[in-house]
Amino acid sequence: GAVGGTLDLLLANPLKVCGEVRLRIHQQLMSRAEGIGAVRRIYSHAQSLAQCHEWLNRNLPHLPRIPVASNAEAARMASEDPESCAIAGDAAAQLYGLNILAPNIEDDPNNTTRFLVIADHDAGPSGQDRTSLVFSTPNRPGAIHGLLEPLARHGVDLTKLQSRPARSGLWEYVFYADIQGHREDAQVAAALQELNERAAFVKVIGSYPVAAI
Repeated sequence: GAVGGTLDLLLANPLKVCGEVRLRIHQQLMSRAEGIGAVRRIYSHAQSLAQCHEWLNRNLPHLPRIPVASNAEAARMASEDPESCAIAGDAAAQLYGLNILAPNIEDDPNNTTRFLVIADHDAGPSGQDRTSLVFSTPNRPGAIHGLLEPLARHGVDLTKLQSRPARSGLWEYVFYADIQGHREDAQVAAALQELNERAAFVKVIGSYPVAAI
C-alpha cells in the first residue's frame, strides 16, 4: 500500500510527479547476534513490517515489532542493540556491519515498490502514460460514483483509488487516484474537465510514462 505521509506531501506540495520507478524489494532480517534465538525485538519501517507479516507470525510470533522512521534507522538501532534485529535491505546490513539471519523474508516473492520521480513539471505524452490526481467531494450518498462516472463514459481506465482523511474536518476525506493516459490525451482531458466541474477540489499531481520492472 501507499505510504500515507507521502500522499499528504503530494497534496500539500506544488511539485509534480514526472516519472515512476518500480523496484523488486527483498527484505532481510539482520542483527549483531549470530542467531535468531538471541534477539528480543524487531525494528523496521511499518511498511516493511507489513510486507513480512506472515513470515514474522510463523517464525517470530513472540517478538515485539517496533516501527521506526525508516529501514536504515532500524538497521542503525539494531547495530547499537545486540538483542534486537532489523528488517532492511542488503545495503543496510553492509553499512552497519550486521549479520543476515534470514534472507528474503517478504511474504510476496514478487514484492515491488513504486517510487515516484518528483520535479517542478510533469512529463510530456509518451503513448504509455499514467496520470495521478487527488480530489475531494462533499460527504453524501453517491458522491464518488458521480465523480468517477465521467472516467467510465470517456473510456478512461481507473487503476487505483485510495482515500485519506482530510485535514479540513472530521469524517472528510480526499481521494488519490491513478488513471491510464496522459492529461493531454483527448479522452483524459475531457474526463478531467468534467471532474473539475463536479468535485469540491481537484489537483492533478502529474502525468508520466508507466514504468516497466
